[in-house]
Formats: sequence, structure tokens, C-alpha cells
Amino acid sequence: MNRILCALLVVFTYCQQASSARAVDVDFVRDVRPILQQRCYPCHGADKQKSGLRLDVKSEAFRGGDAYGPSIVAGNADASPLIQLACEADPSLRMPLDSPPLTAEEISTLTRWITEGAVWPEDADLASVEDKRDHWSFKPLTNPIPPALNGNAWVRNGVDRFIFDRLQTEGLQPAPEADRVAWLRRVSFDLIGLPPSPAEVDAFLQDQTHEAYERVVDRLLASPRYGERWAQHWLDVVRYADTHGFEVNTERPNAWPYRDYVIESFNKDTPYDRFIREQIVGDALAQDAATGFLVTASVLLPGQVGQDAPSMRLARQDSLDEIVVNVGQTFLGLSVACARCHDHKFDPISQRDYYAMQAFVAGVEYADRDLKSPAALARRAETASLQSELSGIEQQLAQLVPLARSGQERGAVNSRLNVERFPETRAQRLRFVVLATNGLEPCLDELEIFTTAGVNVALASSGARVATSGDSTVADRHERRFINDGQYGNSRSWMSSEDGHGWIEVTFAEEHSIDRVAWGRDRTGEFADRLAIDYRVEAATASGEWLVVADALDRAKLIPGKERELQTSRDGLSAAEAEEAHRLQERKDQLEEQIASAAVGQTAFAGVFRTPDVIHLLLRGDPEQPKEEVVPAVPVALGTAAAPGASELQRRSTLADWIASPRNPLTARVMANRIWQTHFGIGLVETANDFGRNGARPSHPELLDWLAGEFIRSGWSIKQMDRLIVLSSVYRQSSRHDEACAAKDADVRLLWRYPMRRLDGETIRDAMLDVSGRLQLTMGGPGFDLFDKRGGLTGFQPVETFDESGCRRMIYAHKVRRERDAVFGAFDCPDGGQSAGRRRESTTPIQALNLFNSRFTLEESAAFAARVADDAGTDVNAQIRRAYELAFNRAATAAEIADAAQVVTEFGLATLCRALFNSNEFLFFP
Repeated sequence: MNRILCALLVVFTYCQQASSARAVDVDFVRDVRPILQQRCYPCHGADKQKSGLRLDVKSEAFRGGDAYGPSIVAGNADASPLIQLACEADPSLRMPLDSPPLTAEEISTLTRWITEGAVWPEDADLASVEDKRDHWSFKPLTNPIPPALNGNAWVRNGVDRFIFDRLQTEGLQPAPEADRVAWLRRVSFDLIGLPPSPAEVDAFLQDQTHEAYERVVDRLLASPRYGERWAQHWLDVVRYADTHGFEVNTERPNAWPYRDYVIESFNKDTPYDRFIREQIVGDALAQDAATGFLVTASVLLPGQVGQDAPSMRLARQDSLDEIVVNVGQTFLGLSVACARCHDHKFDPISQRDYYAMQAFVAGVEYADRDLKSPAALARRAETASLQSELSGIEQQLAQLVPLARSGQERGAVNSRLNVERFPETRAQRLRFVVLATNGLEPCLDELEIFTTAGVNVALASSGARVATSGDSTVADRHERRFINDGQYGNSRSWMSSEDGHGWIEVTFAEEHSIDRVAWGRDRTGEFADRLAIDYRVEAATASGEWLVVADALDRAKLIPGKERELQTSRDGLSAAEAEEAHRLQERKDQLEEQIASAAVGQTAFAGVFRTPDVIHLLLRGDPEQPKEEVVPAVPVALGTAAAPGASELQRRSTLADWIASPRNPLTARVMANRIWQTHFGIGLVETANDFGRNGARPSHPELLDWLAGEFIRSGWSIKQMDRLIVLSSVYRQSSRHDEACAAKDADVRLLWRYPMRRLDGETIRDAMLDVSGRLQLTMGGPGFDLFDKRGGLTGFQPVETFDESGCRRMIYAHKVRRERDAVFGAFDCPDGGQSAGRRRESTTPIQALNLFNSRFTLEESAAFAARVADDAGTDVNAQIRRAYELAFNRAATAAEIADAAQVVTEFGLATLCRALFNSNEFLFFP
């Protein structure tokens, strides 16, 4: 009704004008701007731009907001959202909100102005819009020359020249050089995340040559421990974890190959530009596991998403968003996600730019993929050989164990693996019917159906389709699709929705001659509940009639703990035959375990690729409101790289080439800053993940650009950059406090001393294990458990006592998203939910309580004490000296020995060791 009145008002106004002669044209400054100032600027002016709409600047006003396109359509008032919203009948939509509506006269003025062409003089703006592209990080590298500082003995390399020049400018002086042991501990923790051994300390102190420092650095850079240390920094940024996240948070059992790839890449010093390309297009570079980068973040898998179309579209948008966010913040240091719903408020990234970035990765899916590395191919060949031998063993057993339905008792129903043989039957369908279980709903990890030639025709990859009586779905753990996916274990199983019974029907791609089915409850041997103990196997004949070909009648009664024992007492076997049957069964068990072991490392949770989705710009980021299609292209303000009409792989290759180009203004700067941060605790740019306009400016902009240039000139070598920094005089400074310097630079951003910082949680744990003598240096493979379960909703109970496998470096722990380690998680370990570009250091009471009272600390203190006693014997003073050597890499003073002797005498050596673990000297960089 309100719109009708507006229209009538406009008509009446023009009629009046027509009857009295030509009315005076509406003037923007005199007539229009006062209305906008009073009624519109409070929500759409310089200070606030609701819905992305700004009306005090001509270019912004004509561009419009996030939702409606151009707000002003010159010459057409009816098509202009400015007029439409002012005349809206619904008070919740009418503009201005929460204010009286525009008067009829105001609407008439605005309508006439737009109809007459919406003339807005170029010099009529009261404000200006800052060019978002005019920002230091978006400009090319400046290639600065280090200050000369000729004759300055403090200067060792270009890093020192920039730092010292700034210190002079600010009237500051660098701190004295750290003592050799302090530097050695510092550089060891920095480069490998472990303290030096007493022998390494002695060797360094005895080496008085000029090359002593260089030799230490080269040794550390060559250590396999280096990759483990650096990978921790990288995995923080990319949000790596071993679960999928969100509410269900199920296990991601094959995520670890990406973690191992990262460790190996840093150890090999893979050039950073190659490292980028491998993580985006590793499937084309023989590095399949590297594409785990694309899918490191949280995701809802298909079984966790509502099956209605809107839910699936939203889930797909969320998964693509995670990839774009990962690429943007990791490599470019930009928060591109802000442009999902509207143009970025601060950086020159439009909503169109965001969806054009999405189009580069529109063919990426989150799933397990077969690895094609030499190691994986070797394991696959080994598995095939073992499976061939297993098939032969089963055939030999079949000659000794009566066929199904013979009326004779044979092996008991087995929770791990059961084989039912029956006379050759021609069929295209087979049904496995569960009649009873040993409790609750039946669960099967895999149903295999073999032809007479030994081919499993039940596999989904062979075209077989599955129907069931009902599914008790637990997303990514118990789903119908897992019953014939070729993978074993409870985490890849099907569960019926019916208590005690259910059925599975498999339809083959074509008719086959079959003679055997194999099935198990959980072939990893972890679970034996929900086991089908009564069942029948039916095959459909050519006429469609169902024929029972096997059942459980000739199985022995289930005896818990003896499921694998062959029952030969009533088989009519001779003693020799029974002995042979048991020998074959034992070999069969060995083969099954070997096959399970060989399967590890053949697959990885990584990018899986298909024909890209068609990507549309989405109104307010809503997949139910698609607008025009967009093609792959980088943000307009940052470069030129597009791949319209390209294949899926070509799209990702174009993206990778643009990011890894030395001409990209962000890539080298962002990584050089991350490298600097690993050595000083804070980057030259404090906001390591945000180089945009909302991020911090660099403390030393010339040094940052020089480092980025050196990085490129070194062949993108991270190890060369590490070497450059840790051999500088800046890095060699002591952490001695100076009141005068602190008064000018309390945060030590100008680096007049080495900034004191605490070890991160993983390094504290690793160092405790190293000092106690229990650290296991086994590399790679599935992680050890920090909790009593590897994924799920809630209720994670921490593991408190660890065997040897749990004494590996903490980077090899199975990382549950959103669950921090019970002891060391308090030391600001990220939970894998968000990218941790830089770890913040908090100080809380729980840290001290955990580190003093936890079972882990008590056990490592006891192990530390046992090691000291073995090394030093029973003399208390000798024990104290040895404990200080191991924990602090120095000799104990006479006063320390006197104080510690009382503790050891009264409370025991383990108590002293426990105190050393809790000391600041152990927990902080020197």
C-alpha cells in the first residue's frame, strides 16, 4: 500500500509540474545530499556501512551494497533499491530502519533526482574512499640494500646491519653476547626442539675455532629432528588434526601421511616454491600425500550431512570455504573468508574475487586416496602377495574343515573373520541374513563374495550395489557404504538399526559363479560385540528364487576368548589332519595380521579430484541464492592469473604457479616472516596470518623485504634462511634486561636483546622425555593415543601412563580436534580448530599444577632419577651434578648442591628431578 501511495505521489508531482511549466531540476548538493545526510548517513556513511552500502561517496553509492546490486539506477527510479526500500510496506524492511519513514516530499525529491539522471557532481563528495590496494604488503618487493655500517665489529651479516641501524636511530644499544652454552641450548631448541646432550655441550665448548658456531648449526639442520620441529610450526598454521571436527569429530585415520610428508619436506629442504606446488597439485608431482594440505581443516563428510539438497549445497560451500581460507591465510597471509558474504571491508578482495578463488578448487573432495609413492606401491604389492598366500591357505583349510550345511561342527563364529564355502552357484544377488547376535544390533566390517576364480565381486569399486534392512548410522564410522568398500575395522563398518537381526543384500554388476563368502565383525580384533552368531546366506537364482546356500548350523557355540580355536573333536579328523589344520590356522592368523600391517600407509586422507562444480557468486553467501557464474581467477588487485574453461588440474596448477611466483608480493614476505618468528617468538609482522590492512605493520619493513628477497635468491631454501638468522649477532645476544632500553622498547620489538620466551607444550614434553632417557625417536606412521578414544562427541579420558610407543615426540600424537592434551595442552597448544599463525603465551595456575602433579611428570621424574643414579652412582653430590648437567647443560653451583642435597636426602632423588622439570631454567629459552 505504501508503494502505491508513493507511486501516486510521484505521478501527482509530475502532473503538477507539467501543468505549470518545466519544474526546476533537482540539484544534488542543494536538494538530495541533505536528505541522505540526515536520514541515511547514520547507517550508510563514513563511520558505518550496514549491508556494505555507503551513500556519502558517489562511487560507493552507485556500486550498491552486499544484497541488491547498484542502489541507484540512473533514469529509472522504479528499479532503484534506494527508492524501493524507502517505499517498502513492511516496517522490518523499510529504510531507514528504526526511524520514521521518509516523508512524501523527501521520496518525491529522490525519485525526481534519479529519474532526471541522478546527476552527482564529481566534486560533491563530503568524504573519500581510501584505495584498499595502497598498502605496503600488496606492493612489489623493494629490494633494499643493507646499511653500510663499515667497520662495525658487531655486524656479522645483513640481518645485523638492518637491526643495528634501527637501534642507533632509536638511541639503543644491543645486549652483550650470550654465553656459549645459552646459545647452544637456544639454537638446539629452535632448530630441533630438543636440548643438547652433555656430550654435545662439551664438544662445542672445546671447539674454539671460528667455525664452531657454523658446525653446530649445520649439524642441527642435518638432523632428522629438524623436520619434526619445523613441521609443528607448519601444522599449527594449516590446522592439522587426526579427526574431522564439528560435533561428530570422528577419527580421520589416514591423515598422518600428510604430517609425515611435511616432516620429510623440511628435512630435505624442499624449495618453498616447490613445497607450495606439491601441496596444491601434488597428485601431478608424485606427491599424493601432499594434497592433504587442501583438506586439513574440519569437514562434515557425506554421512554427516542432511540428505536434503539445501543441506548438501551448504555443506559443499563450507568445505570449499575451508580450502580457500587455508590457501589464503597459509601462503598469502590474507583473511579471504570475509568476502564470502560481501566485499572485504578492509582488503581489496571483492565477493567476486572470493568465488573466483573458490573456482580454482571446485573439483576438490575430502576423502581417502590411494598413494602412489614407491613405499605405498611396495606395500600394495606385498599385500597382494600375502592375500594370494592367504587364499591358498583357506583352500587347504577347506579340504580339512567340512563344507557348510554338512551337519558337522567346525570352527566357532569368529569376530574377526569367517569364511562360508558352498557348492558353486550361479547368481547375481546374494543376501546375508542375521538371525541373532551376542548382544545389540549386528555389525559387519566387510562382506566379501568370491567367484570360483577367487575374485571379490561384492566390492563397490566392481559395480556392486548394496541394500540393507535398516542402517544405524554413525557418520564416518557405521554407514552402509562401508560394507563393501574393501576396508576393515570397526571404523569402516555397517550396523543394523534392528536389535539382534538385520540383512544385507548385494547385487553384482553381472551374474557370476560364486562359492564363498567372507565376513567379520571387526578384523582389527578390537571389538567382539554385536557379532552375528546365527545367520543364513541366500543366493538368488536366475528365476529370482532365493536359495539358502549356507548357515551357522555347523558352527560351534561361541565361547568368549576361544573364537579362533578350531573344534576338531567331532570333525572326524585324524590327529595328523587336526595338527595340519591348526598349523594352517596359525599361518592364516599371521597372514591376516601382516595384511593389516601392510595396509598401513597405502592410503591418505588427501585431496580427491573430479569435474569442478560450477561456481556462482552467492547473494550474502547463501547457496540458495546463486547469481552469475564466475570463472577461476586471482583477486584483481593482487595479480593476473585466470583459468577459464581449464581442466580441474589446470585450475589448481594455475593457482599454484601464481602463489609460488617470485613476482607475487605476498608469498615470500609471509614465509620469511614465519621463519623469523620461529627464532624470536614474534614476526617482524606481528600478525603472521594477516598481512592485510587490518594486520600489523612490520617493525622493520626494509629488513622484511630484504629477507624475502634473500629467500628467493637462495632458491627458496628455508634451511638457508634459518642459518642466516641463527648465525647473526642479533640472535647471539643475551636476554639480559636493561632498564633504559626497556623504557624505550618494553616489548623488545627492536631487538636490543634476545626476547625471553617459554618453550611450547610439545617441546616441554619432548625435553622431559629426552632428559629422562625415555624419548623414542621412531619416525612416521599412525600416531599414539593421548586419550582413551580416537574420535567422537565427548568424554575423552586422558591417557596418563605411556609405554614406549607413547614416548615418541609429541608431533606423532593422534591429535583430536578441539581436545587439548591433559597436561601440555595448557601450555597454549592449538586445538586444530583454527589456524594458529602465532602461539600466544599465557601464564596460568593450571600449567604449574599440571607440570608438578601429573602422572606423566611423576613417571618421568622417576625415570630421570633412575638415569642419574645409573650415571652417577650412589653419591648424592655426584647425582645432583649429573642431574644439573642433563637438565640445564651446566654444572651445579656449590649453593645449589647444598640445597639440593637436603631435598635428595629427605625426599629422594626423584623429587629433585621433579623440581628441575618445573624450574624456569628448564622451561624457558635462555
